[in-house]
This record gives sequence, structure tokens and C-alpha cells, in this order.
Amino acid sequence: MATKKKKTARKAAVKKSKAKPKAKSKPKARAKAKPAKKSSGKKRATTKRRNSQKASTSRVARTSLRIPEPPPTQYRYAWERDNYETLKSFWPFYLHEHSRRSNRLLHFVGSTLALLLAAVGIGTGTYILMLFALISGYAFAWFGHFFIEKNRPATFKYPLKSFISDWRMWYAMLTGNIDRELKKFGIVSR
Repeated sequence: MATKKKKTARKAAVKKSKAKPKAKSKPKARAKAKPAKKSSGKKRATTKRRNSQKASTSRVARTSLRIPEPPPTQYRYAWERDNYETLKSFWPFYLHEHSRRSNRLLHFVGSTLALLLAAVGIGTGTYILMLFALISGYAFAWFGHFFIEKNRPATFKYPLKSFISDWRMWYAMLTGNIDRELKKFGIVSR
């Protein structure tokens, strides 16, 4: 018997805690009665004006409850822009354009081959190898973009930033820090 009383007491306590507190109602202000006047067109105009004011205030009240949209200058991801003024802001975009491992590998092979050809060309004095170095570097990279990544190389729009970022990515791959760089900007390696 005592356990039943305890259970009912607990249920009653739970119901009280779940019950919503009653809001205190404020007494309504009484408007003073005005003497009746003859109806005219002015009264209708003022009534319409009051109703439109009430509607506009209720519209304002409704819009103030909405969550504001972020301004168009803020982007969800660092690579969602059209114009990059600094190399620091360009780097996440460049990494996003190279999210596939095979494309990055082609870039690495092409850049390494270009570096070797340029070094041999300067060392031996056969400067025609400098041209082959340039061609091999871009050929591997563009093949990766057109057939693996299926995007347009950043070289077309940002040639200098793309060239610098390519060597930065090459160094990150050489040192094994490319995954850390991708994670830093929330880019998933595919």
C-alpha cells in the first residue's frame, strides 16, 4: 500500500513539473467612451489607416522572428568565391580543385619531372629541355583536371597563383602534410 501511495505521489509531482505555468493576464485598459458622431468618409479613412498600421506592425513582428540570412560576402566554404585577392585566400580553392588523390599524384609526377628536366637543361646547357619541362609539368596537370577531376584548371584564370600553389602542394605532398592541409579546410580527399 505504501508503495502505491509513493508511486501516485511521484506521478502527481511529475504532472505538476510538466504543467505549464499560467501566464498572468494583464487587465485591459478601458477606452473612454466618446460621444457618437455622424459617420463620415473621414472615419472610414482613419479606420483603414489604423488597420494598415496594425498590419504593418504585425509584418514587422513576423519578420523579426526569422533567422537572418548571412550576407553574400560570407561563404560556407573557403573555396566558394569568384575572386581571390591573396594567395592565402586562393589556397583552399586550389586544394578543393585537387581533391582526388590521383589528380594530385599526376601533378606531383609532372612537377617533379619538370624540375628534373629544368635542372638537367641548365646543367648541361641544352636549354630546349626547359621547354620540355614546361610542357611536361602542364601536360600531367591538365590531363588530371580534364579526365580525372573533370574540372577546369585554375591556371586559366589565376596563372601566377596557380603556379605558386602547385609548388606549395608539391612540397606538402613531399613532406606528407597534404592530408593535414585538406582537413584544415574541410576538404574530403577522394
